[in-house]
Amino acid sequence: MTSIDFYFNAEDRLQVACRLAGKALARGQRMLIYAPEHEIAQRIDKMLWTWPAIGFVPHCAAHDALAAQTPVLIASGDEAPPGCELLLNLAAECPPHFARFERLLEIVAADADARKAGRSRYRYYVDRGYQIANHDLAAEGAGDA
Repeated sequence: MTSIDFYFNAEDRLQVACRLAGKALARGQRMLIYAPEHEIAQRIDKMLWTWPAIGFVPHCAAHDALAAQTPVLIASGDEAPPGCELLLNLAAECPPHFARFERLLEIVAADADARKAGRSRYRYYVDRGYQIANHDLAAEGAGDA
């Protein structure tokens, strides 16, 4: 069963996403970033090219010809390339294909609308019996994502 981690009180969801992608890369894990909104997909793509400040996280679109050799993929649809252990959700809703992954990462911003959507996703997972680990970024510090 997919394990789920909720990172909440994020000041900047995309910055936390970059940190999590960097950690996955350092651990040798492949990650799919689910970003169904075109603007968010473009922003995370741009940020990954410049994060960290002295490097970048190798990534491409899930449908790209280089996807099989790339550690971090960005998808806007229901792509679930083989070999990706982690799914990072940047949508307001639950991703339709999360059960195909070993681990799902959810990032919830501190604003009221994001918290409401996050609570809805949290309830959805709990109601279906998923175990959830919670990470309060305000208490842990954003660098600990």
